[in-house]
Amino acid sequence: MYNSVVATKKSGDISSSTLQEREEALVSVVAPSLKLLEKMSGATEALKSFGIAYNLSIVAAHRSPKKTVQFASEIQSSKAEVIIAGGSGSAHLPGALASLTTIPVIGIPIKGETLDGIDSLYSMLQMPNGIPVATVGINAAFNAGILACQILCLKHPDLKVKLIKYREALEKEVEAEDAKLGSDNDKEEGGRSDKKFTGSA
Repeated sequence: MYNSVVATKKSGDISSSTLQEREEALVSVVAPSLKLLEKMSGATEALKSFGIAYNLSIVAAHRSPKKTVQFASEIQSSKAEVIIAGGSGSAHLPGALASLTTIPVIGIPIKGETLDGIDSLYSMLQMPNGIPVATVGINAAFNAGILACQILCLKHPDLKVKLIKYREALEKEVEAEDAKLGSDNDKEEGGRSDKKFTGSA
């Protein structure tokens, strides 16, 4: 089920998905430009790791408002259950899509040339009551993919199993690093001289 639309494009091809692909994917990843979409690659990396079907689209709320409305209309009748949308500066794409659909929207604020991404962060966080955008940290695209997986887990039990295993792997990674630190500390203690420094040669 989840692999049907994963990596449907040729390597390096991140152009807009076809209508058929949009209708089959569980997650739609959207950005206002190819440049910004490339900066959101962490989201697709996370989705791929869980085998979640997704598609890619270029939609700009300000520069292509008609296409934005059309995209929202098409995705509303598709199988998509989550939208991941990014933007920089006055980043209104996630909010616009949230207002035009009932599909959960995850926003990725992308650091631009000014204000270090704070402007795009606030654009997504400060949505009016009734039209929320689930906003992750600045440039935190990977977390957006993980959050999409968590939302999908509510309906897809097999994804929940994968997510639990992923969390267990994170736990083991921390334990392994702590064990290594303990081992390094033991070596350091063993190599120390008992002679105290007195300040004289």
